[in-house]
Amino acid sequence: MTGMTRSSADLDPRRRRILFRAWHRGIREMDLVLGQFADAEIGTLSDIELDELEVIMAEEDQDLIKWVVGEQPIPQQYRTPLFTRIISYRPDFAPLSSGQGA
Repeated sequence: MTGMTRSSADLDPRRRRILFRAWHRGIREMDLVLGQFADAEIGTLSDIELDELEVIMAEEDQDLIKWVVGEQPIPQQYRTPLFTRIISYRPDFAPLSSGQGA
């Protein structure tokens, strides 16, 4: 998965904006997590869930990715069914082994 696959043509302006923002984050890993979640679920989220999603998306990507991959504990305010659903869209981010990268 490299980018948005869902059409936004049938979405209201708020959902279109959220879908776009989910795929255009600061780091690619969060594009994949939030983007895939939004592709799959944006059309069925309630207004309350959309409110919560917008609050989650306002967090810094560096913090979000640490919570999503389990590097840091999820703050109490985000220990919700919605955040659990978002995490379920996490790809298997394999760390680079020693000697790779740079």
